[in-house]
Amino acid sequence: MLARLSIRDIVLIERLDIEFSRGLAVLTGETGAGKSILLDAFALALGGRGDAGLVRHGAEQGQVTATFDVPKGHPAARILAENGLDDTGEMILRRVQLADGRTRAFINDQAISVQTLRAVGTVLVEIHGQHDERALVDASTHRQLLDAFAGHEKDVAALEALWEIRRTANADLDGHRAGMERAAREADYLRHASQELKTLAPKEGEETELANRRTTMMQGEKVATDLREAQEAIGGSHSPVSALSAAVRRLERRAANAPSLIEPAVKAIDVAINALEEADQHLHAALAATDFDPAELERIEERLFALRAASRKYSTPVDLLAALAAQYADDVALIDAGADQLKKLEAAAAEADKRYAAAAAKLSAARTKAAEKLNKAVNAELAPLKLERAKFMTQVDANAAAPGPQGIDRVEFWVQTNPGTKPGPMMKVASGGELSRFLLALKVVLADRGSAPTLVFDEIDTGVGGAVADAIGSRLARLAGKVQVMAVTHAPQVAARASQHLLISKDALDKGKRVATRVNALAADHRREEIARMLAGAEITAEARAAAERLLRAAS
Repeated sequence: MLARLSIRDIVLIERLDIEFSRGLAVLTGETGAGKSILLDAFALALGGRGDAGLVRHGAEQGQVTATFDVPKGHPAARILAENGLDDTGEMILRRVQLADGRTRAFINDQAISVQTLRAVGTVLVEIHGQHDERALVDASTHRQLLDAFAGHEKDVAALEALWEIRRTANADLDGHRAGMERAAREADYLRHASQELKTLAPKEGEETELANRRTTMMQGEKVATDLREAQEAIGGSHSPVSALSAAVRRLERRAANAPSLIEPAVKAIDVAINALEEADQHLHAALAATDFDPAELERIEERLFALRAASRKYSTPVDLLAALAAQYADDVALIDAGADQLKKLEAAAAEADKRYAAAAAKLSAARTKAAEKLNKAVNAELAPLKLERAKFMTQVDANAAAPGPQGIDRVEFWVQTNPGTKPGPMMKVASGGELSRFLLALKVVLADRGSAPTLVFDEIDTGVGGAVADAIGSRLARLAGKVQVMAVTHAPQVAARASQHLLISKDALDKGKRVATRVNALAADHRREEIARMLAGAEITAEARAAAERLLRAAS
C-alpha cells in the first residue's frame, strides 16, 4: 500500500527516500538513531500536528511525502471525490513544514486543508504506540470495529435507511402538528382574514394597472378642452376644408386651359386637405380616449383605496396580497382537514418508529453475540503475549431511549489486567506496554476488517522477554498477511519475522560537526549481523551470530 516515504530537511535528515515492500517491514537501530523522528515525519505527512522544531537547522522549510497505491472504492478515494480532488490511483500526500511554524498540505500536488489531509491519512494508516491516542483506543470507533468483525455492514446500512425514513416521518409529523397548533391559536383571525382577502380577490400587478389607468383618466380631463378647440378649428364650422375643396373644383375646371400652372397647385391642396382630415381623425380618437365615465374613475379609486388599506392592515405589499390570501386559505384548510392528516402522519411515524426499533433491537442482539465471539478470540491471543491473567471484554450498552443512525448501542472495549481488579476502558486501565499488546491481539483478530491498509507499531515489544517478543513477532507476521505492517522494534525475535528489514543509523558529517540519520535496507548477511547486535549488545559474539541465524531459520 505504502510505496515510498520521502523526507527533506527534517531534523537530522537532509534527504531520505524509503521504499517499502508488502508484508512486515521492521525498523531497527540504536537508541537515538532517529526512529522517533521518522515516525514524527510520517505522522506529519498524514495530517499530524505541525512543529517548527521538525525543520532541520539552517533550512527554511522541511517536507515529507508519502506515496500510496490506493484501489478504487477505498474510503480515501471517496474523500478525494467529496473534496473535488483528482484520483489517479496513486495518492501522494505531501506536507510542507515552514521554519516559522506554518504548514501547507497537498494531495496529488493539489493544495488542501490540513483537516482533509488528516481525514485521508486516518483511513490510510493507523499508528499504534505506547502513548498513541488514535485508532483502536478511540472509543468512538469501537462499534464500527465490532460491526466489521461480525460482518454487520449491510445490517447497519439498512438500519441507517430506516433511521432516515423515521427521521423524515417524525419531521413531517412535527411540522404538521406545529402548523395545526399555530393555526388553532389564530383560528378566528385566520378565518376573518381569509374571508376578507377572498372577497377582495387581489391580483398580482393589479395596483400598477389601476394606478396607470387612473393617471391617464385624470390627465385626459385636463387636455380635453385643448383637443376640442383644435378639433373645432380643423373639422368644425371654421374648418378650411370646405373652402379648399371648392377652390380645387374651380381650378380643376380651368385645368384644360393651363395644366402646367394649375395641376401642381391642385395636388398640393389635395395633400393639405388629406393632412387636415387625418389630423381631424386623430383629434376625434384623442377626445374619445379622454371621454370617461366619472363613475369608472370613482370605482378605480375605491379599488385602489381598498387594496392599499389591506396592504397596510396586513403589512404586506399589494402585489403580495394574493400570495397571503392563498397562505391564509391553506391555514384555514389545515384547521378544517388537519385532524385527518394528523392521524395519517401519526400512523406513518409510529410505523417508522416500530420498524426502526425492531431492526435496532435485532442488530443490538447480534452485536451482543458478536461481542462474545470477539472477546473469546482476543482473549485466546493474550496468554502468549504475557497477558494470561488479563481479560478483554466488549461492553455493549443498549439504550433504546438514545437511538441513532447506527442503532441504540454504545460499544467500548474494556480490559481487566488482573483477576480481582476493576475492569474499565482499555485506554484508561491498561499501561503503555499492556495497551500495545492488547491492541496487537485485537488487530490480529480483526485482521483487515475495520482496519486501515497500513499499520505502524511503535516499540510495542518494550519491556517484554524473548518468548513474548517472539509471540509479538509471530502475530505481526500473521497480520502482515492481510495488511501492510511496519514495526519499530528493539526485539530480535520481531526483526527475524520481517520480510523487509530497515536499519536506522546516525552518521557523522563534516568531521563530526553534524550528524544525519540514514535508513538502509539490509541484505541477508547484514540482517543477520544486525539481529546479532540486538541479541548481544555492543560486542557481537559468535554465539550471538549463531542465535541470530537460528531466529532467522525459525521465522522462515
